[in-house]
Parts: sequence; C-alpha cells; structure tokens
Amino acid sequence: MLRFTSRSTQKVAFALLWTAGIITLLVLLLIIGYIIIRGLPGFSWDFLFTPPAGGLAGEGGISSTIVTTLYLVGLTLLILVPVGIGAAIYLVEYAPDNRLTRFIRYGVQTLAGVPSILFGLFGFALFVTVLHFRFSILSGALTLACLLLPVLITATEEALKTVPRSYRAGAMALGATKWQAVTHVILPAALPGIATGVILCAGRALGETACLYVTMGGSAAMPDSLLSGGRSLALHVFYLSTETNAIDKAMATAAVLIVIIVGLNALTNFISRRFQKRISGGV
Repeated sequence: MLRFTSRSTQKVAFALLWTAGIITLLVLLLIIGYIIIRGLPGFSWDFLFTPPAGGLAGEGGISSTIVTTLYLVGLTLLILVPVGIGAAIYLVEYAPDNRLTRFIRYGVQTLAGVPSILFGLFGFALFVTVLHFRFSILSGALTLACLLLPVLITATEEALKTVPRSYRAGAMALGATKWQAVTHVILPAALPGIATGVILCAGRALGETACLYVTMGGSAAMPDSLLSGGRSLALHVFYLSTETNAIDKAMATAAVLIVIIVGLNALTNFISRRFQKRISGGV
C-alpha cells in the first residue's frame, strides 16, 4: 500500500500549486498574445485618432470610444470608491454584530451574484427613464457603480479584516480617536488589498458590455458632456464583432483595451507601493 509522508505530501502539494499557477499564467499569455498579434496590423495613427464611421465595413478609428471609456471609468470610480470604501469601513469598524448588519452583508453578497444585464435593466428603468438622464455616460457610470459596489465592499472588508487587532489597540492606547485610528493606521495598512479591489472594479468597468448596451445608447460620436451617449471600447468591440465584417478592427480595438487594462493595473500598483512606503517611512 502506497503511503505518503508529510514531506512527500508537501512536495506533491507544492508541485500542484506551481502547476496550477503556471497553467494560469500560460492561459493569460496565450489570450493576450493572440489578441495583440492579431490586433497589431490594424494599428495606425488614423485608427487611434479618428472616430468610428459606422457601416458594415466598420470604417474609421476609435478616438471617440477611447474618450468615452476614460470618462466612463473615471466617473464610475469617482462615484464608487467613496461609497464602497465608506460602507466597508462602517461594516467592519463601526457596525455592531446584529441582525441588521448580517442582513446588509447578505444583501451585498446577493447583489454580487446578480447578472450584469439585470443591473442594465435597472439602470435603464431608473437613470434613463425615471431620472431622465437619457442614454448617456452618466447613466452608464451610475449603473456600473451599482454593479461594482458589492465587489468593492467585499474586497475592502476582507482587506480591513486582515489588519491585526494590535494595530487598533496600539492606536487607541496612544490616545487616538476611532476615526484617527481608521484613517491613519488601519486604512494605510489595508491599502494593498483595497487597491486590488479598485483594480478589479476598474478592469470590470473597462470590459463590461451588457449593462452599458441598454444605458449608453451606443453612439459613436465624440461626447461633449456626461449626458452625451456613447460607446466604450468593450462595447465597440461588441458592435464590430456582431454588426460588421471588420474583425481586424475588433481585434485591434481589443488590443488597445488590453494595453489600457495592463497599464492601469501597473499604474495603480505603483501608486499603492509608493504610498505604502511613504506611510511606513521608506524612501
């Protein structure tokens, strides 16, 4: 009978973990590499700096979709981050452990599993129709904020819970108020986890299509205000893939989208590390 010692079991477990990690990395590189290679032939200055021209051939570029995407993601994070982080701070640091708090957490977890198209229908009914924001970037951003709020709350909660209780006790022992302990000790310590949650939300906002399809209108024109309709890069890829014959333009647009996501992740990680070093007294 084959018997495993604790050392051999550890080696097998490590081998499985390394294998899983390598497979995940290879799949990621395969997807990114395929899209970049297919999309590179479509890159040009005209492609980046002219708006889509429409039609079955998918003529034109993506300038207006880039601007719309930047507006959309920036406004979404502007709405989402204060509300999501504030709600998580309340639930972890201030809310008592009672039936109401447990019901709020259950509601957050339930909303995290709702399909995005249902949020789109909600956004269409409330923001587009009732509040008369029309098909616009504002309607899309508010809908995305509702969609991503449970994700950010959950990620921030988990980040705050990883901060040792001794940090809180030490701050209070030095005479800090509860709010001072939260803002000067707990939040800086939890910043890497919170930044990861923000990155996940920004990445999902960049790649979301279903809820934007029914809240932004799909206009290819350059937006002149937050009440203008528009289409994000991901939504533009959807239109190119389903309504035109321009698969090469779809691949090029997808490549631009991937570059933006990778750049956003790198920038956020850089800022997070710099801020953490500054808080800890590093150079």
